[in-house]
Amino acid sequence: MLHHGWLVFVLDTKRISHPWANGIDGVTYCRDIADIHDQLIELGTIGRRRTRIADELGIDADPKAIGPRILILLEEVNATMKQLARYWEKTRESGDPKVSPAIDALNEILYMGRQLRMHVLLVAQSATARALGGPEVREQFATRILARYSVNAWRMLAPEVHPAPKPTKHPGRAQVVSGGSARETQVLFFTEAEARQWATAGKQAEAADRPGAVQLQKPHAAPFGDARTTSAPELPPATEPSVSRDLLADAWSHTPAPAADPGDSTASTTQTPPTSPAPADDDQAVGLRQAAEHHLPGITLAALRFARANDPAFPGSVDKRGAELLYRVGDLKKWARNRPRATTGTTDLD
Repeated sequence: MLHHGWLVFVLDTKRISHPWANGIDGVTYCRDIADIHDQLIELGTIGRRRTRIADELGIDADPKAIGPRILILLEEVNATMKQLARYWEKTRESGDPKVSPAIDALNEILYMGRQLRMHVLLVAQSATARALGGPEVREQFATRILARYSVNAWRMLAPEVHPAPKPTKHPGRAQVVSGGSARETQVLFFTEAEARQWATAGKQAEAADRPGAVQLQKPHAAPFGDARTTSAPELPPATEPSVSRDLLADAWSHTPAPAADPGDSTASTTQTPPTSPAPADDDQAVGLRQAAEHHLPGITLAALRFARANDPAFPGSVDKRGAELLYRVGDLKKWARNRPRATTGTTDLD
């Protein structure tokens, strides 16, 4: 799908399911449950906006006018759905609905997303109705792929195919169930490098529905276009101040900053004394030294400089102070939460 230019949102509470996708243009990779929660809500907003745009465009419009196809890859759904429910229990306030709005948004996409060019690829070890939110939710999946399944799992997910085919231990062999029949299928195997090469070798992902963009090229659709519909060449440079960047937008400024920063790489006799700790304001712009000292406990300045030069997911700068690049505190905090963790005993990015 990435090879053919789709936009992909990987929601991976396990954090390491798809390392090949890190930093690829067109991929938003969310690892922290708070970011998965916010991203699902934003995707639900995109779906409702696409509905209004389609209604405004009329019956003769090209379906592509509402935006590029979007794939939501939801990993480890059993654990993710429980974590989303617990996260909402902890954060919701008086008067808020009891059901997580992120789960509601996911259900909206499952029920109505296909015509809006929004699709869900869900991965689960046991896709029970309770885990997904009810049997009606599970019925939205027209295609089911089962490998190394138990008899109970087959009866639960593909009861229309009887008798159940015997599972095989052959690597990569699965049953693809669609339209009331099952077809034994050999799944392609990609190494991480091969998957990354194939994903980036095709059509470049269209940039519509991205933060920081212009409206649709349709005059009568202007009320429903906003900063998430654009083409890639029109994205603002990474060094310009970001417009309406918030915790829902994290993957569209993946161009790493320069490896060295003259403003804070060496000490000077004329250097001003260290400033006092800044207030906890995620919207303020700070240099890497101030971020390490006051906002990112446990992450050293050296680790931040290394990540800026080597991690494609490191956020872009939003301003400059002399020669020093400044970064939004909220973006740095999000990067710190979602960065891949090094294995025990190493010092990578630490």
